Amino acid sequence: MSCVAKGMNQDLKKAASNGHGKMVISKEHQAKITEVRRLIGPSSAKESLYCSDASITRYLSSRNWNVNKAAQMLKQSLKWRKEYKPEEIRWDEVADEARTGLMYKPNYHDKYGRSVLVMRPCLQNSKSTQGQIKHFVYCMESAILNLAPNQEQVVWLVDFQGFKLSNISFKVARETAHVVQEYYPKRLGLAILYNAPMIFQPFFSMVKPFLEIETYNKIKFGYSNDHSTKKIMEDLFDKDILESAFGGNGETGIDINKYAERMKEDDNKKFSFWTQAKSISSVAHNAPLDSLRLDAHSDASNNGKILVPN
Repeated sequence: MSCVAKGMNQDLKKAASNGHGKMVISKEHQAKITEVRRLIGPSSAKESLYCSDASITRYLSSRNWNVNKAAQMLKQSLKWRKEYKPEEIRWDEVADEARTGLMYKPNYHDKYGRSVLVMRPCLQNSKSTQGQIKHFVYCMESAILNLAPNQEQVVWLVDFQGFKLSNISFKVARETAHVVQEYYPKRLGLAILYNAPMIFQPFFSMVKPFLEIETYNKIKFGYSNDHSTKKIMEDLFDKDILESAFGGNGETGIDINKYAERMKEDDNKKFSFWTQAKSISSVAHNAPLDSLRLDAHSDASNNGKILVPN
């Protein structure tokens, strides 16, 4: 087994041990969570629901448990959520961006219960930065909504089949990195860039300065002709449901009409969740949920090596 595969397998074992069961918080960490709440101040029902122990823990962890920095980061997220209203975005608002299958949430998880987002840059059909970011946020919210119990991270699978540089925008990539790092801390578990061509490398070098070290370390380059990549994909996914584009036996792509119906069901779930915010906000501080199932403490791939082609 290569060092790459061995390192990733160790990460998978870490996920298996950390990703199940109720989150346990030490007294020291609980005190920091309480202090962050104090610094945030009075909250609306939705904000209280978002600011669960699990959610605040992610913000603290992303700021090395510095209470003041975590509180400031969380305040910015709450401001953004109040203005952008990500939980209120509905399928009809992003359907035009989604119709080609550029980005979607397949109907399967990885073996650790993490939701998956598939991206195919070659199917880009829009020049609107605003529209593309809105679609991305919608997909992230839906992915979080559908996490397995006691899991809080999302896996991205990026298929570079048919890729051209004209398919991607530096502005969109930079804004996506900003949204993920500032408003969805600790949400990205792993991003696998599958069969990225050499022409993508200069673009990635331009984006790299905007990536935090932790984000960068979660981006892996995988190749269909690389044995280590195949082993990692088998360790992460059930091969019978994983799409053939990523080395599985499942069907690649989506039926957009069936997918639209599934996303409308997700819209209803989100509506139900947030409309109950007022009735449960009084106990939200101790609830196992925050913004759409933010209820665990796992990190499957912080230290994995970036894969390289043969």
